[in-house]
Amino acid sequence: MRLRLPFFLIVEEIAVRGCETRRAVPGWFPAAVVCLMLIGAQSSAQALELVRTIRGDIAPKSIGYSGAGLFFAQNMMYRHTVTVYDREFRLLKTIPDRVELSRFVPGPYRGWYRGAPVEVAFSDSGKTAWVSNYLVTGAGFANPGNDSTSGGTHDVSFVYRIDTRSLEITGVVPAGSVPKYLAATPDGRYVLVSNWCSGDLSVIDCAGMRELKRLHVGRYPRGIAVDPASSTAYIGVMGSYDVGVLNLRTFALSWIRGVGRSPRTVLIDSAGKYLYATLNGEGNVVKVDIAAARVVRKAASGAAPRSMVITPDGGALYVTNYAADTVCKISTADMRVAATVATEHHPIGITYDPVTHRVWVACYSGCIMVFQD
Repeated sequence: MRLRLPFFLIVEEIAVRGCETRRAVPGWFPAAVVCLMLIGAQSSAQALELVRTIRGDIAPKSIGYSGAGLFFAQNMMYRHTVTVYDREFRLLKTIPDRVELSRFVPGPYRGWYRGAPVEVAFSDSGKTAWVSNYLVTGAGFANPGNDSTSGGTHDVSFVYRIDTRSLEITGVVPAGSVPKYLAATPDGRYVLVSNWCSGDLSVIDCAGMRELKRLHVGRYPRGIAVDPASSTAYIGVMGSYDVGVLNLRTFALSWIRGVGRSPRTVLIDSAGKYLYATLNGEGNVVKVDIAAARVVRKAASGAAPRSMVITPDGGALYVTNYAADTVCKISTADMRVAATVATEHHPIGITYDPVTHRVWVACYSGCIMVFQD
């Protein structure tokens, strides 16, 4: 027997093939048809649709949104460039990583040097970009670190400051060996840099353009997140199961232990209540109650989750799964995977544009994929 609904608007409980919802619907629709329509609408809302693939002379390790309509891709030592795009996917400029170090920093530097852009962070309402360089090549640099080295004595490297209006390098600051991730504090005071090989964290004084401190955190520090009050930073240490907790007033370091194997990217919601971390060694993403310092939920995202971004309202995470060649969307409320989409080989960097609700994904194989949510 087919169930029919009255002609006028009602609220009807519907349960067909596991669909349970309450919704006002017009009459004389079979309940099963209504439910299937709702399932289709929900699935469509959760889908990530590819709208553009950007190619060119790029090998992007990361992609970052400035907050002011610009997208910066860091192309490592494979291209020695930062490429900058607008919302219409136009390439605005290719910024070479070649600098004359003696113009910016004291030391026995002669001639021109090349970097290897890894990651980007923004400050001053998007007017300033900070770019880490995996290594530096030039006179006096003969012992670079790499992904398989830890500790010991390796060449230091540098962070570039780029003016996002002129798209020119306007400053250079020393960091540790193989600097990777950066995070700018919301108050604009510091830029924090994780140094992969030297196992430490550089604290850069933005106003003074100098490395204020370098703090030991352990093997393979990677992701950094700063709370909204600019009082605490969280550091994912990939050579461990732990996240470092740095007091940005006293620079005392404590720990959230046992979040999972190889925490890489760490994020905080806008309320400063929950910390999220990709676990590169497990294929999971964890949700951590900061006050209780404990994991409250896990989501299986895919093989080798790397970079991750959170929506401004804190409702969703987007995660690149490097070994699975996928990106997934995770609902933070219940840590369920809401959508998964295939990418080109080795998705590694990700950012989100809250104006267009688009997700930009850097694929190491040589492209940037832009998805509409």
